[in-house]
Amino acid sequence: MDASMVFLQLAIILVAARAASTIAARFGAPSVIGELVAGIILGPSLLGWLEPTELIRLLAEIGIILLLFEVGVDTDLSRLAKSGWRSASVAVGGFFVPFALGFGVSRYVFGQELLLAMFIGGTLTATSIGVTVRILRDVGRQDSREGQIVLGAAVIDDVLGVLLLAFLYEFAQTGDLSITNVGRLSLLVGLFFVLAPVLAKVLSALISRFAVNDESTGVVATLVVALVLLFAWAAHASGAPELLGGFAAGLALSRRFFLPFGAALGRDPNFADRVQREMRPIVSLFTPIFFVTVGLSLDLREVDWASAFVWLFSISLTIVAILGKIAGGFMLRREHWLMKFAVGMAMVPRGEVGLIFAELGRVAGIFDGPTYAAIVLVIAYTTLFSPFWIKMFYRIYGDQQELR
Repeated sequence: MDASMVFLQLAIILVAARAASTIAARFGAPSVIGELVAGIILGPSLLGWLEPTELIRLLAEIGIILLLFEVGVDTDLSRLAKSGWRSASVAVGGFFVPFALGFGVSRYVFGQELLLAMFIGGTLTATSIGVTVRILRDVGRQDSREGQIVLGAAVIDDVLGVLLLAFLYEFAQTGDLSITNVGRLSLLVGLFFVLAPVLAKVLSALISRFAVNDESTGVVATLVVALVLLFAWAAHASGAPELLGGFAAGLALSRRFFLPFGAALGRDPNFADRVQREMRPIVSLFTPIFFVTVGLSLDLREVDWASAFVWLFSISLTIVAILGKIAGGFMLRREHWLMKFAVGMAMVPRGEVGLIFAELGRVAGIFDGPTYAAIVLVIAYTTLFSPFWIKMFYRIYGDQQELR
């Protein structure tokens, strides 16, 4: 593609994202809705002006990595650790229940083949951590108790989703599963989560010392972006999603991160503030590209709107997709039902993670046209309408003591 056309596409995406998010805010909707709708309007679903090219997808990937970096910087690690068992229970419940329901409905109600039903169930396990975090931020709940539970659960959910995706892909290719490959991938992902924040903290301390002696404009942002991209690469190399590398780097740069050793790597609140201040414009530039790209990836013209199967199948899967994630929230046994419901609702959006599953199934020849269209509809339903449900929920119950 000609470079000038790339410049034009990016200009359209950025202006459309800003205009659409402003309009959404005026109507009381989260800004993420405006950006998603902008992608749907500009993409193949309506106008067909843009398509998610490899370059746009790459910039979108950088956007979600930087968004998760910012989330990591803002995360209170002690609170995240305290919600660990709660996050784990929500993630496990919100992973296995949608998988079982999706598999069961596909296999035993609609008579789909075994592998196809497994892929459909796998698609329903997804949670879009990017969309979820943005929704919570739009309603001012990202630092709340349920926000920390959801963040931890979404991270665990992503890891489980990657492992399941690897298992299903291997099963699709060979018809069998290798315990050796499964164990190796699990070990690499585990090692990454143990070592990455520690190593990132060491590197961030070096950046801090270098930055003290260099007041050049942009030096901190340049080095921090390099650190984030390095850890995104390391996450991919270990078998984990790239965006979790950005999250690990953000945790290490958080003012609340600490190591049980190495006093020389002590926290520097002033440096943490400088990182946030200099990184915010970069994050704000790239993040809307990601959400517009999610909208561009939804080709609603592929849906056979006259097909009874598409409607019945997609509605059935949407119901179990929503109920499965809400069931995950109700794994919090000692919490009030409002907290359980809030956590479950926040885990519903499938977004780009669901699209990855769907696209893999389509490319591998597992999803036929009607099934793929139904899956796309499920992803669209859960991604586009979740912000409205969540905002309405907090408008009604946000002041309740049980959510404080």
